[in-house]
Amino acid sequence: MPQRHGTRLGTSASAPFSRAAHPPRLTRLAACLLGTATLSLPAWAQDQAAAPAPASAASAAADKNAADKSLETVVVTGLRASLASALNAKRQDRGIVDVIKAEDIAKFPDTNLAESLQRVPGVVIDRDAGEGRNITVRGLGADFTRVRINGIEALATTGGTDSSGGANRSRGFDFNVFAAELFNTITVRKSSSAEVDEGSLGATVDLRAARPFDFNKRVITGSVKARYNDLSRETDPRLAFLISDVFADRKVGVLVSGAYSKRRLFEEGFSTVRWDNGASSGGWCSPQGVTPANPTTTATTCGPAAQNVPRLPASQGATDAYNLASNTANFHPRLPRYGRLTHDQDRLGLTGSVQVQPTDRTLLTFDILYSKLKATRAEDFLEAISFSRTASQGGKPQTSVVQAQYAPNGALQYGVFNGVDIRAESRYDELSTTFTQPSLTLEQEITDHLKLNAKVGRADSRFRNPVQTTTTLDALNVNGYTLDFRGNDRLPVISYPFDPTQPGGALQIVGVPQVATNQPATVANTTTSEIRIRPQGANNRNDIAHVDLAWEVIPDRLTLKVGGDYKKYDFDTYEFRRVNQNDTIFAAPAGSAVLTKMLTGFGRGLNLPAGTPTSWVIPDLNAIAAAYDIYCNCIKSGPAGGPGDFTLSSTTNGNARGNNRAVVEKDKGGFVQADFEGRVLGLKVQGNVGVRYVQTEQEATGYLATGGGTEVVIGQKYKDWLPALNISANLAPDLIARFAAAKVMARPQLGNLNPGGTISTTGTLSITTGNPYLKPFRAKTFDGSLEWYFSRNAFLGVGVFQKNINTYIQSLRTNAPYNQTGLPLSLLPANFTGEEVFQLTTPINTPGGKLRGIELNYQQPFTFLPSWGKNFGTLLNYTYVKSKIAYLVSPTSDSIITDDLLNMSPKSWNATLYYEDDKLSARVSASRRSAFLTRVPGQNNNDVEGKNATLNVDASLSYKVNEKLTITLEGVNLTNEANDQFISRARNSPVVYHVTGREFLLGASYKF
Repeated sequence: MPQRHGTRLGTSASAPFSRAAHPPRLTRLAACLLGTATLSLPAWAQDQAAAPAPASAASAAADKNAADKSLETVVVTGLRASLASALNAKRQDRGIVDVIKAEDIAKFPDTNLAESLQRVPGVVIDRDAGEGRNITVRGLGADFTRVRINGIEALATTGGTDSSGGANRSRGFDFNVFAAELFNTITVRKSSSAEVDEGSLGATVDLRAARPFDFNKRVITGSVKARYNDLSRETDPRLAFLISDVFADRKVGVLVSGAYSKRRLFEEGFSTVRWDNGASSGGWCSPQGVTPANPTTTATTCGPAAQNVPRLPASQGATDAYNLASNTANFHPRLPRYGRLTHDQDRLGLTGSVQVQPTDRTLLTFDILYSKLKATRAEDFLEAISFSRTASQGGKPQTSVVQAQYAPNGALQYGVFNGVDIRAESRYDELSTTFTQPSLTLEQEITDHLKLNAKVGRADSRFRNPVQTTTTLDALNVNGYTLDFRGNDRLPVISYPFDPTQPGGALQIVGVPQVATNQPATVANTTTSEIRIRPQGANNRNDIAHVDLAWEVIPDRLTLKVGGDYKKYDFDTYEFRRVNQNDTIFAAPAGSAVLTKMLTGFGRGLNLPAGTPTSWVIPDLNAIAAAYDIYCNCIKSGPAGGPGDFTLSSTTNGNARGNNRAVVEKDKGGFVQADFEGRVLGLKVQGNVGVRYVQTEQEATGYLATGGGTEVVIGQKYKDWLPALNISANLAPDLIARFAAAKVMARPQLGNLNPGGTISTTGTLSITTGNPYLKPFRAKTFDGSLEWYFSRNAFLGVGVFQKNINTYIQSLRTNAPYNQTGLPLSLLPANFTGEEVFQLTTPINTPGGKLRGIELNYQQPFTFLPSWGKNFGTLLNYTYVKSKIAYLVSPTSDSIITDDLLNMSPKSWNATLYYEDDKLSARVSASRRSAFLTRVPGQNNNDVEGKNATLNVDASLSYKVNEKLTITLEGVNLTNEANDQFISRARNSPVVYHVTGREFLLGASYKF
């Protein structure tokens, strides 16, 4: 019987018994650098897809002899080789997996690993700054997918825009931390087995970096590319190298590889920070003659007379517009704004590997991985802030509706407003993620039939955001602000009743007046200019120890495995904010230079409607920082907690407290598994069956609002028995049927375990508390597939799956006045009365639901075509997922919303057409995911929030000049696809509509 590619019965497909039986494999980086792969495979592996099954013992023996002779390898090159290798790995695995091999990653025009993973059936990605950040597998989001690097569980996190989730404090893996060049194989394990450690409902993703024994010879390669973005009009470098060699009669190997890239880009578009209805935030200012909703409104002014904001004169038109806008079924944007985000990223990755094989039975491997992602991000917006503010903030109750038109679904189409506060807001972030992972692996063949595997490692991710500063310029209570969606529901016409490009004009620093005694922190019924300072960070550390024994009880038929795992996961996060929780400031210090600058050239990639400002004045952060000395962490002037206090606090700060927390998990587990292979009713059958036991000991730390930030530590334990079965049968020589079933679990989201809470008194008024007693997500999974390898390197497959989610976790939210929460008024800023309505949120365990789906997968080189047509080929896949979850709306009612699972796109597909001959390789790839939900219930009186469908098109072209030099040209996001986020199923109102431009890469790779 032919031996497996690189394995034999009872061993892991990624862990051969000895190097002698392990054919050289091309690494990820080599493929990227060379532009074409050189892949040595056993000859049988190339012909097996078309080979008939042995008809007798004699023919089986002949096949075995042929397999032995296959140690004389044939050499195949290019994309087809990598596709063949990946397909062979999929075919031979006992579980349900998808594999991406070296060239398969390298030849796709992918900037990181998430971009590569989106080619796998059932995998879709979510982007930040136009680049893949997180993945969803078969409808289950990033929190339900585990990632292992060189066999060690890891969690890498970084920061992002608020609309893309902000700083990652979850269990979701941020793939944009790593360059794709650092890895040579990605395996997506969609079915579970007892030997693979727990924690996933969706999939386990294995990333493998290059090792020197993959080559068994000296290899030196290097590449350089130039990346151009047509929106930012910047050109940036992308570099990579690999050096590998073996010594001491090939008993010692050393490898070093690295990749560096810089990426500068603009992200531009329109956003709203959600939509809300007419009655929100205290309602509108009524025209004269209509009873005011706000009791402080006078006969002629909106709100207190001291504010001098006039009510509209009495008229039927004014009354009609007011009544229409006040309808709870009619919605308007909360912060309508155009803006530019300027991203500047540097990504450095390094890998090292030392392998020692003193005997044919012993292999020791030391791997180390280092990655550093450094970035700055500047966010500049021109916005109206009144529509989301309360009376105490000088917001909506001071805003009059002059004219209004609404669509039948309740969406604002056109509006003219008086008493609107306009703001130029600038936020600047400095961000970095440092990831390190050393690991040591021992593979010891104790006897011919007994093997020991052991590994230890630590994956450490440190995210730092030492500078997150927001400054503003403001123009208060302007009349004649116009918002018009009639021509485009994503890009409205916004008209300002002043020149936003005028330095020292309407937009300026509005400070709190400074007085000698009883200094107020705010101006009553007004939102003045602000300086927000919010440094923060997060740490994730996984310490792993694993050992297992594999006993080949019946050679090539039955292997028993037993093993144990110890994992310790440490997570902590922190945030600081100003003691002055209103973030107000005094007027600019005397003698200060100009504190503003100009944003210009906005909207090149948007096809903006006529009349939209393309330039406006913005705060100059450096000048403001110098003038106010904002980073002194001290009181510059006035009383403590006042506008001149730039002191920072954390656990005692109501607005920062919730992001100061920690979780420690100690997981002890073990498994027993039997791998089997044989014949049943004449059919070849193989698979595994086993059970994993794991005990989770969890300790969560948080801080309560009462007592000025009292630390609370709460622990819990729970255990799980997780049986798993994988079985496959060769119904015909080229037809494989698979079935898998398992019980699985995923631990609760980190933020939901917080035993403390936080109060937000700026923006959306909210109180959020966690629940450290949450039980994990638990589910039963069933998978089946039929795979037809109908021609050499060709494949047609259909897979079905169902996940019965027994235990789910969701956050319940309700609205209530603060004075009904039981919390003391002392936690609120001085200008709050306690009558303000807060949004209260807490997570609970709830029943789940069923998730069902189907995957279709087709791959074929067109070798049946004549002439040059035989050089074409295609990869196509389609996934459909269906799931309905009953979401509770409020803890005080039985109301529910039945809708899709969060992050689940019901439909997704990928298509690639490629051409490859001895010199030229080209391909075009498209990836589409349908709309999906990100929050249920939605915020601000909406049912849901989500993202609309996306279609990303990429292309690449490479030309092999000679055996050493290859030239490449790649195009990414060729359609300039928008990040289109929405709120409300019925209205599909825009929350974010941003583009990042097309990118083009020209480069060369050279093999020395």
